[in-house]
Amino acid sequence: MRIGILTGGGDCPGLNGVIRGVVTKGIKDYGYEFVGFRDGWKGPLEALTMPLDLATVKPILAKGGTILGSSRTNPFKIDNGVERIKQNLADQGIDVLIAIGGEDTLGVATKLDALGVKVIGVPKTIDNDLNNTDFTFGFDTSVNIAMEAIDRLHTTAESHHRPLIVEVMGRHAGWIALHSGIAGDAACILIPEVKFSVEKVCDYVKSRFETGTAPIIVIAEGAIPQDGDMIVKDQPLDAFGHVQLSGIGDWLAAEIETRTGYQTRCTVLGHIQRGGTPSAFDRVLSSRFGLEAITAVHDGDFGKMMALHGTKIARVPLASATDVLKTVPIERYEEITSFFG
Repeated sequence: MRIGILTGGGDCPGLNGVIRGVVTKGIKDYGYEFVGFRDGWKGPLEALTMPLDLATVKPILAKGGTILGSSRTNPFKIDNGVERIKQNLADQGIDVLIAIGGEDTLGVATKLDALGVKVIGVPKTIDNDLNNTDFTFGFDTSVNIAMEAIDRLHTTAESHHRPLIVEVMGRHAGWIALHSGIAGDAACILIPEVKFSVEKVCDYVKSRFETGTAPIIVIAEGAIPQDGDMIVKDQPLDAFGHVQLSGIGDWLAAEIETRTGYQTRCTVLGHIQRGGTPSAFDRVLSSRFGLEAITAVHDGDFGKMMALHGTKIARVPLASATDVLKTVPIERYEEITSFFG
């Protein structure tokens, strides 16, 4: 059997761990051949390939990003895109395609599955917002990077008696902000799921100063003030219809400074959150996902996505990953508000 692998969407710590798991077990246990498609869905669309063997994947577990490259190409937005993919898969002798990605990448995979392409999905996103899996790899690494940044910023905030804002990724789901904010002892945490009151944020700032420390505010890039909307860059939508978010942290810093008189600064972590070597948790999870993905191929269990349920790796319908966005439940947010201020 000849199997294709691609990685799509934003880069993410752990992608190489999946590739390594799939290829290692696929060759050693089943004798399969592998082809890597370069740069996400652009690979099978334009027949951009690279060989994948044991020597290639052996040293890649600790590397961040993806050796296959990535893109946000959407074949359903390109003339004859699906037909071109089917033809290129046939020309390459590909029997099954393993797609490793987030909401957009797996959304394309789901549509191709419905059109008769044999597909297996592996969930990837630092945002942890894919449905029907407890965690996605990349999330743990991202939270730890954000937490370390918050820890470092505490010393500057306290030295200068200044509120500092840390803006983290999270378009519609505030998981990174929630976890890194709790771990980093934030004065408050602002997420997309709950509109925030600037006045209440200012109260938290004043309260933290009254305790003799300086406040760190963690805000997700998609957080929305009660009387406002998302702050976005004036740029065209990407191939999947997404706007580029930018500026909510700086906007909030200006509001706090105007209302409280405290000089306030914002640090935007941006792509730092998803770069670099994966954490131990993400290395293990991505490896387990890869091993189960190739086992599903061997079993002929197509149209499935690998998922973490408790401590077990499960297979769930591919469509279930993207039919609903996994956002922070209101009760999860409310339980940590005791730490605010």
